[in-house]
Amino acid sequence: MKELSASHATLAGRSRVGHDLHRPVVVRIIARMNVGGPAQHVAWLTSGLRGAGFESVLVTGSVPATEDDMGYFAAAEDVQPIVIPELSRELGPKDAVVLWKIYRLLCRLQPDVIHTHTAKAGAVGRAAAMMYRWLTPGTLIGRPRRVRVVHTYHGHIFHSYYGRLKTRVFLAIERALARLATDRLVVISPQQFREIHDTFAVGRAGQYAIVPLGLDLSRFAGAAARRSLLRNELACEPDDLLVGIVGRLTEVKNHPMFLQVADRYRRQYAEALGRRVRFVVIGGGQLEPQLRAQAHALGLADEVIFLGLRTDPENFYPGLDVLALTSLNEGTPLSILEAMAAERPTISTQVGGVVDLLGSPHGAEPAAGDYALCQRGITVRSGDVDGFCKGLDRMLRDERLRADFGRRGREFVENGYTKERLVRDVEQVYESLIPWKRQNPAAPAATGSAYESIEG
Repeated sequence: MKELSASHATLAGRSRVGHDLHRPVVVRIIARMNVGGPAQHVAWLTSGLRGAGFESVLVTGSVPATEDDMGYFAAAEDVQPIVIPELSRELGPKDAVVLWKIYRLLCRLQPDVIHTHTAKAGAVGRAAAMMYRWLTPGTLIGRPRRVRVVHTYHGHIFHSYYGRLKTRVFLAIERALARLATDRLVVISPQQFREIHDTFAVGRAGQYAIVPLGLDLSRFAGAAARRSLLRNELACEPDDLLVGIVGRLTEVKNHPMFLQVADRYRRQYAEALGRRVRFVVIGGGQLEPQLRAQAHALGLADEVIFLGLRTDPENFYPGLDVLALTSLNEGTPLSILEAMAAERPTISTQVGGVVDLLGSPHGAEPAAGDYALCQRGITVRSGDVDGFCKGLDRMLRDERLRADFGRRGREFVENGYTKERLVRDVEQVYESLIPWKRQNPAAPAATGSAYESIEG
């Protein structure tokens, strides 16, 4: 584990009496700062809550060599995480070491709120939080440590990640942790609440709060003026159409389907469209070699471009004509929010929180081999290559439709998905849980909130 920074050391050295007179302390735990929405989410919260009357500490595991590290993003937010290297692995017997390290850290930092993010950190972090709460002499007289535990589901692992037996084990663990070790369960969309609570029976309805993701919209200001950057990089002609998929090259994102769509579109639709369509894969990950091999086997060398990891979404999204998402399971896809911020339209499989972003279909749900027009994009059934191609063709043929989706998407994120609103909403969650804590009189009022507590 890295040495505590000066501010962390100050926190760790406090006595409980002195600690109670200071600002509330939040210890935030995430498995690793790999590329994706959760890493940005925790960096923004750790940084933003400092100005909202909280002491905020981020704890994370190391990023494996097979994944790309977003530590640079935390550094840009002036966040220096405390690293427990073993935290990044999947659950296993050796997690007893991780459990003990987190427990000892909690004893040093004396938090008022312990907030875990993602499945691995949620399991080990909440177990350590339970130890911290109860392993104290005060428990003998009915006075365990006064701490509240929050867990955020950025997605879930209850389908499309593991086999049936492993999934059942993880689901049983999650149900137990929700019942025994969690004060508030945070989901990032209404659809995610319905899945996790109603379908998988995790927790009580009254434990839940809905806190949508946030986004730094200032980064995408004037996106139209940067449309040529990516297109010039790829030597595109003015009439070329670019369809991009953005995200880690991992199984749940289902990139093989994206390549199948590229292949079928080339063979069945491209000639009638009369314009060149190129498919762009943006992101890195362990599946890149086999995806490149699949593209080669399909003869897609001229149609599919692998760009690898990019850290300039404000530059590459404006160059796309359509964002595609083929995932098997999602929470709230950051790629859709970023595309909306850049006024780019989306076609996606209808999974997880996608429906909350793109809106309900106009009419019936998409049938096999078909697509549905929604308020802010097009959806198809999961795994439906034929329906995806039909929906994509409709979008590529209709420039006005693409523009309408882009405009509505930008308005949508401006009205509810700013990072400032995210910080305010999480602040409200914490304040509802720690009424004994002296509040910061200088903290701004929580206006413009999207936070929603679920009444059970």
